[in-house]
Amino acid sequence: MHDDTSLTVGRVKRVLDERIRPAVHSASVPLTIEVNQLPGEPISPADGLALDFAPASVPSMWGPAWSTTWFKITGRVPAEWAGRRVEAVIDLGFDINMPGFQCEALVYRPDGSPVKSINPRNQWLPITEDAHGDEPVELYLEAAANPVLLDYHPFLPTQEGDIQTSSREPLYRTRRIDLAVFEQEVFELSLDLEVLFELQAELPATSPRRMQILQAMDDALDVLDLQRIVQTAPDARARLADVLAAPAEASAHRISAIGHAHIDSAWLWPVRETIRKVARTTSSMTTLIDEQPDFLYGMSSAQQYAWLKEHRPEVYARVKAAVAEGRFLPLGGMWVESDTVMPTGESLVRQFSYGQRFFEREFGIRSKGVWLPDSFGYSPALPQLMRRAGFEWFFTQKISWNQQNVFPHHSFLWEGIDGSQVFTHFPSMDTYNSQLSGMEVAKASRQFKENRVTSRSIAPVGWGDGGGGTTREMTGKAKRLENLEGSARVVWEHPDTFFDAARAELPNPAVWVGELYLELHRGTLTSQHATKALHRWAEHALVEAELWAATDAVRTGAAYPQAEFDRLWETVLLHEFHDILPGTSIAWVHREAVEVLTNVLSDARDISDAARRSLAGEGDRELRFVPTSVGGGGRALGAGFVEAPATGIRHALRRRRRVAPRERARLRADLC
Repeated sequence: MHDDTSLTVGRVKRVLDERIRPAVHSASVPLTIEVNQLPGEPISPADGLALDFAPASVPSMWGPAWSTTWFKITGRVPAEWAGRRVEAVIDLGFDINMPGFQCEALVYRPDGSPVKSINPRNQWLPITEDAHGDEPVELYLEAAANPVLLDYHPFLPTQEGDIQTSSREPLYRTRRIDLAVFEQEVFELSLDLEVLFELQAELPATSPRRMQILQAMDDALDVLDLQRIVQTAPDARARLADVLAAPAEASAHRISAIGHAHIDSAWLWPVRETIRKVARTTSSMTTLIDEQPDFLYGMSSAQQYAWLKEHRPEVYARVKAAVAEGRFLPLGGMWVESDTVMPTGESLVRQFSYGQRFFEREFGIRSKGVWLPDSFGYSPALPQLMRRAGFEWFFTQKISWNQQNVFPHHSFLWEGIDGSQVFTHFPSMDTYNSQLSGMEVAKASRQFKENRVTSRSIAPVGWGDGGGGTTREMTGKAKRLENLEGSARVVWEHPDTFFDAARAELPNPAVWVGELYLELHRGTLTSQHATKALHRWAEHALVEAELWAATDAVRTGAAYPQAEFDRLWETVLLHEFHDILPGTSIAWVHREAVEVLTNVLSDARDISDAARRSLAGEGDRELRFVPTSVGGGGRALGAGFVEAPATGIRHALRRRRRVAPRERARLRADLC
């Protein structure tokens, strides 16, 4: 018998790409388009919906770099589509290889309620599940023309990294804005074939399982009439039913999937765009939660939830409802996914305290683990800080990208400099943006270092870095991979559940002592000097301001400016994000960081000055807090405070002598 493997593989790929996927949306009609190109910064959804719109057509150019265009689209569902599922299909000029890195939009109804986002890998909008015919359609798109900076030849110099230097020429051309009939059976057939096609590529070349899959796919395409795909898709699916129903081996690796969209709080976009990225992604994820009963989605960074609450309360209401249902999972217990090498220990503690307090205040929960998939290495002090903050587990992925020394474990105990240990896991598929491809699923099982004693790993599933999140294609693949012969098992699962099970299976895990060093992104400790210097000064100034303000409150009864300290600390914590403080973002981000941190430093000093004046009774004395024994004629006032001439202060600071333990204890007692 001839080996027809290459013929079957080529046939399936060609038919899937060229005939089946395009038939997922069959009949279509164009929608009417109107636009308003904003001249400046983004506006609120309420203001956007009230704009005057001018007629436009498809195709047409739109969107200079970093600009916002509002689209108004209208139409009616054709009467002959009654009983069908109808969707809008929108292509604003997408490159499907760049979700999160180019243009995207959030869609609103006329009443201002969000629908979901559209992006290169998520181009559909729900219109009606069961059309009656002649229903009116009216939707508004807040479209962001973010320029592509991480192109096929990445990290080249560009003028587009700051709105002050970017081009004013339109970047994108609309391709399609239509109403279309969604063909459920064709969509399911596309996923059946995709999962099997990717699985067979990972199996041994002549294994019986692979041969059975290849034959089933040939049989399916034999009965699929390429001129009548919608009508014959059920017959083709029937030919695949047996190979899809074959159960996984008892020893199959178990993948705990969690919906994910790693959204960098700034990187190749400014902070103001991240706020909109969070709204776009979470609107799509709450929609997916409504449609997929088993799906769980996790998002870290209390800052991003706070942005939603402030800037997109209509999206935040949906998120909060999904959190209450246990479907949308706040992760990590930190204000942002921060760098953990350059901030002081005080700042890292604030990351935990501000993050956990926000989650507890807003949702009534506290995170059990720290979620940092993308930070650039991890200080050996971190296990101690995590354990003392009440965390039980730690998750990251980045260390698997080491260039020379491959990390020897995926599930292990990480021990810090004081002996504190925290159970830690790296996903063995080496990504925090999984699409649940056959290659990724096979890699997770094949590479898992602890296969002798345990059989589970985590897969964060969804388009990330620039957001986007999980798609319905990914949830469809997860359903097929739940129990499939030749594959690892995939199940949607809370990371807490995973870590409890993994820890139980590993009663005596390996122990890694000391720093988790990343052999990648070298140079981040020495780039963007202004950002780093201002950050350190702001940290110290805030600690000093808190000491002065607390002493003033205790001794004079002055009001303690807690709200102002919270605002300033949250600003500093945001700028410890792992693409801001390390200096890996675009010029716009670092230009703003210098300005913002300068203001933080100034405000912190103003608080200190006001407290000193209050303590000094508005007299001529100058009070300073100095962490040393002050020379130069200073007179001690107790609790580490001095009345001293400036020369004595400068002399003391130059000497940088440490506060004696007895003096530190007296200071703490005086402030309590």
